[in-house]
Amino acid sequence: MMPTRPNATGCPGYSETLPCEPQSAGRARILVRAALIAWRLDHLVDDAALVITELVGNAARHSGSRVVRVSVTRPAPDRVRLAVSDRSPAPPRLHTPAEDEEAGRGLPLIGAVAHRWDTELRRWGKVVWAEFRVPRDT
Repeated sequence: MMPTRPNATGCPGYSETLPCEPQSAGRARILVRAALIAWRLDHLVDDAALVITELVGNAARHSGSRVVRVSVTRPAPDRVRLAVSDRSPAPPRLHTPAEDEEAGRGLPLIGAVAHRWDTELRRWGKVVWAEFRVPRDT
C-alpha cells in the first residue's frame, strides 16, 4: 500500500492506493476527512464520508481490481472532488432497486448527497467521481 501523499502538481489534493476490498472504505474515509479538515471544510465531512464509502464499496463489489486509487481534490475553489479509480472498463450501472433488495442504492444515494457525479473511462479502466459545491466564502 502506497502512503497518502499530496499532489505534486495541479489542483490541491491527496490520494492513496488501497486494496480493492470493502475494508478499505475506512482508510478512504480517514483520507477524505483529513483533506477536508485541512481545507477547513469540516461541514462536508459526513456527506463526503458516506459518498467515498459507496464509491469504494462499488469498486470492491464490481471491478475485480486488485487495488483502487482514492483521491480528494479541489479542482476549483468552489468544488471538492472525491474519486475512486480501478482497472475495470465497465461503468457503474444506475438502476432502481426493488423495495426488498438490499443492494443497488449506492449510486442514487451519491446522486442525492453530492452536487454531481460521473464516470470517466480510461485506457486502463475508469474513474468514478462525485463533487461537492463549496460556498465561495469558505
